[in-house]
Amino acid sequence: MQVYKFGGASVKDAAHIQNVVRIVQNANTPLLVVVSAIGKTTDQLVKITDSYFHQEGDPFELLLTLKQQHVDLLEELFPPSHPVYDEVANTFVEIEWILEEDPQDEYDYLYDQIVSIGELLSSKIVEAVAQLNNLSTRWIDARDFILTDNTHREGIVDWQRTEEKMRKDLPSILDTSIVFTQGFIGSTTENFTTTLGREGSDYSAAIFAASLQADSVTIWKDVPGVLNADPKWFDHTELIPELSYTDAIELTYYGATVIHPKTIKPLQNKKITLNVRSFINPDKLGTQIKTTNQQLRVPSFIFKVNQVFISIQPRDFSFIVEDNLSHIFNMFHRHRIKINMMHNSAISFEVSIDDTGENVWELLAQLEKRYKVAVATGLELITIRYYNQQTIDRVLVNKEIIRELKDSYTCQMLVKNRDE
Repeated sequence: MQVYKFGGASVKDAAHIQNVVRIVQNANTPLLVVVSAIGKTTDQLVKITDSYFHQEGDPFELLLTLKQQHVDLLEELFPPSHPVYDEVANTFVEIEWILEEDPQDEYDYLYDQIVSIGELLSSKIVEAVAQLNNLSTRWIDARDFILTDNTHREGIVDWQRTEEKMRKDLPSILDTSIVFTQGFIGSTTENFTTTLGREGSDYSAAIFAASLQADSVTIWKDVPGVLNADPKWFDHTELIPELSYTDAIELTYYGATVIHPKTIKPLQNKKITLNVRSFINPDKLGTQIKTTNQQLRVPSFIFKVNQVFISIQPRDFSFIVEDNLSHIFNMFHRHRIKINMMHNSAISFEVSIDDTGENVWELLAQLEKRYKVAVATGLELITIRYYNQQTIDRVLVNKEIIRELKDSYTCQMLVKNRDE
């Protein structure tokens, strides 16, 4: 059995959706296909959520724009009488019901109920196109199978219940049909929708694969596979044909965006191969991530821009001890902020984080109640896996190092431009 996952870029318009169906047609079965929201739909749904919750602007107008984009897409793909038009219209009604009432619930709950609609729409459309191409298909609601706790926007999977449900109901369906479902979403025991974190569709694919003991997962991207650097930053990049789970986890931990960080572990636990391939050139093999002693042949570079550097000290210059660190880490967790780099000395604790906006400044305000806090913004974090001095010199042109951390395999440098 195989699991395929297609991201938003792979289904962004009619031509891309037809391409996805061609890839599925050429696949071996049994096959389960996980689909992300179309194009930038998730971003648009977040704007609708923000407009509704903060009572700013007109969320109905934003929703109308999104609905029309989907109708335009349907008209390219289907004849006027096709039942998918009603399916899509009825799915949008779920958002309209929410918007008709004044907001009463917490933001994270509303976010999950509204933003999750993107995956429901895209998976229904792609599955309907596959049916038009004479494939035997079945659409399922991932919320019936991926069961989580009540942590909205970062649902924690109840693996026992999820595996039991999938193993009970899905094998018989997969025997006769290609299954289409959604990434990113799950549900609580009370049947409230949850999401698994932004870009969580990769994780969804891993959950299905691990629960069903799949042979492999293939994530279809707009790049040839896992590259040793982001093409946005380097003119010349190299494809990494084979990666160990360990190196893949390290790269995702430090910020490589080609694979979602949560994806690797459930696959490693079950020794399931993860393929990263190009939907633009589907005949190419891409990258295989599996159990192997093979180390990276080339250094890998990860760049994170818009970094905030925070230095935290006790106000009386006493030691930073376990109680301080426990309190600080708890504050970061409560504000949903991931630490990208950290360093501590006797009297200070320093971190680099993404500038995610309002929650960062809320965190800083809370920290300043107890600590002396210094902040620098607009920085860049460069991570090199399997570094040497030549690779370090390569990325430091016109850069000044603010902080540097090294171990045997990895070098991290927080830098700013020399002219700043």
